[in-house]
Amino acid sequence: MADKKHTERKTPERKANEGVIRQLADLLEEIGLSEIEYGEGDWRVRVAKKAPAPAIQTPAAQAGMTAPDDGKAGETDSIANHPGVVVSPMVGVVYTADEPGAPPYVKVGDMVKEGDTMLLIEAMKVFNQIKAPRSGKVIRVLISSGMPVEFGEPLLIIE
Repeated sequence: MADKKHTERKTPERKANEGVIRQLADLLEEIGLSEIEYGEGDWRVRVAKKAPAPAIQTPAAQAGMTAPDDGKAGETDSIANHPGVVVSPMVGVVYTADEPGAPPYVKVGDMVKEGDTMLLIEAMKVFNQIKAPRSGKVIRVLISSGMPVEFGEPLLIIE
């Protein structure tokens, strides 16, 4: 029997740079992401937040009874149920102007017409115009420029 030589290619070990990991973790918090990955060549590092534990439905909650709160939950509910609320149609980063330092598209007190651009949401490196769904007066702006937003999150209110 002939001996066969096995050649193993060993990739050089690369130790994780603690500074890079800390920068990624800081960026994760700053931008509001749940995970981020960075790499060079065939080396990669992924930093992720631990997902929050799911809410447990208590028998009182299941029966429709609510616990007393500080009033903020009621305010959030009233905003979400307001007939003039405009919600985000996508996940992304919201911008109130077309470039840094420029005046915002709309501010509280402005009158808008249906179809007017009110803000931009950047999603997958594409800037999407968010247009007024109806004419009216902007009575509340619930976001700030550069803020990450989720699908269905209230952005502003038009009356």
